[in-house]
Amino acid sequence: MVDLSAIFSDNPYFSAGFGLLGVGAGLAVLRQGARRGADLLQRQLLVSMEVPSNDKSYQWVLGWLSRRGAATIQAAESGQGMSWMHRRISRAVLPRHLAVQTSYKQHDNGSVSTNFTMVPGQGKHIFYYQGTFIQVERQRNTKMIDIQSAAPFETVTLTTLSRDRAVFSQILAEARTNALSQNEGRTVLYTSFGPEWRPFGLPRKRRLLQSVILDRNVSESIVTDVQDFIANGKWYDDRGIPYRRGYLLYGPPGSGKTSFIQALAGSLGYNICILNLSERGLTDDRLNHLLTVAPERSLLLLEDVDAAFTRERQQSEHAAYQQSMVTFSGLLNALDGVASSDERIIFMTTNHIERLDPALIRPGRVDVKVYLGNATPYQIRRMFTRFYGDEHAMLADAFVQALAGHSVSTAQLQGHFIAHKKAPQCAIDQVADLF
Repeated sequence: MVDLSAIFSDNPYFSAGFGLLGVGAGLAVLRQGARRGADLLQRQLLVSMEVPSNDKSYQWVLGWLSRRGAATIQAAESGQGMSWMHRRISRAVLPRHLAVQTSYKQHDNGSVSTNFTMVPGQGKHIFYYQGTFIQVERQRNTKMIDIQSAAPFETVTLTTLSRDRAVFSQILAEARTNALSQNEGRTVLYTSFGPEWRPFGLPRKRRLLQSVILDRNVSESIVTDVQDFIANGKWYDDRGIPYRRGYLLYGPPGSGKTSFIQALAGSLGYNICILNLSERGLTDDRLNHLLTVAPERSLLLLEDVDAAFTRERQQSEHAAYQQSMVTFSGLLNALDGVASSDERIIFMTTNHIERLDPALIRPGRVDVKVYLGNATPYQIRRMFTRFYGDEHAMLADAFVQALAGHSVSTAQLQGHFIAHKKAPQCAIDQVADLF
C-alpha cells in the first residue's frame, strides 16, 4: 500500500507551498487580531464627541477653535506666559492645515477694519487643552447638503482619552460663554431664511429707551404692560389662557414705531425677529413654522402689516403682482390658531390702521393698540433738551412756540437737530426748514 503522507512530506514543492500557506494564514489571523485588538483598545481608552453643522453649538465650537487656535499659535511663537515644556508641546501640536476666517467691518466714518483669524482646516489636528491632548477632525461631506443653510454638511469630532471626557463639557460651556459674550449689551436682529431664523448683520448696540421720546406716559405704559406679561406666565397657565401678547403701533411715518420697538428690546434684553409678510415664497405653513421656532427672548416684528393684508388685497388675492403666498386666513391661524405657539410677543406696525381688517386686530390677536402720531409740544421740548441740554430750557420753549400750528414728525425733528447739532439758536432761526 502506498503511503501518501510520506510522498507529500518528501516533496519539497509541496512542503514549501504548505509552509507559505501556513505563514500567510498565520499573518492574516495576526492582522485581524491586531485590528480587533486596536478597535477594542480604542473603544476602551478613547471617547469622541461629534458636533454636526446643523446643531446650534456647531458655530460656538468653531468660534472656540478659532480663538483657541489663534491663542495657541501666538503663544507658541512668542513663548510668553508658557513654561518650557508647554512651549515644546504647543509647537508640536500646531495645526499644519489652516483655514482663514475674515471679519470685516465698516465704521460710521467710512474707514474699514479687517481681521484675519487662522483656524484648523479640513482634516485632523491635535490641541493641547488643560493638560489634555485633543484630536479635532473636521470633515465635510460634499454629497450631503444642509437643507436649512444650503451648505455642505460638515462635522467636527473631538477625541480624547476616556478618563478625560469631562473636558468636553468644559469646552462646550466655554464655547457657549464666549459666543454669548459677543452679543452682551447688544441686540441681535434675525430675519427669516427658508424655514429658520438667521442673524441679520452684526449685533446692534442696544438703544436706550430714553433715546426714543414718545408722548407723555405712552412709553411707560407699554413697558409696564410687557413686563407684566413676561412676569406672569404661570398666571396664564393656571387659567388655561394662551400665553401670548400682541401689540399694534400705528400712526404716520416717522413717528418712532420701529425705533421704540428696538429700544424696548434693548431694555428687556431681548432680540428682534423681523418678518416680512410680503416676502416671495412665504407660505402659510412656513409662516406658522417661523412663528413657532422663533429664538427665545425675542420680539416678533411684523412691519407695515397694512401693505400685506388690506381689504383691497383680500378682494384681489389672485393679482399677479403679489409675491407672497400667505393667505389672510393663514395669518390669522398663525397668530391664534390651534397650531400657534405660546410664550410669544408680537409687535405689528402700520401707517394706516383704517386699511386693516377688524379680524386681524381683534383682542387675542392684538391686545394693545397704541397711536404714535406727529410730535406733540411735550415731545418737541423733550427732544430739544435731550439734544442741547437742560440748560437750554428757555430756548426749548421758544422752539415749541415757533412750531405752534405746524405738524412735524419726530424723525423730521431729529434730522433738524442733527443738522444744527452745536447751534440751538440756529435750530430756532432755521425752524422754517421743517415746514
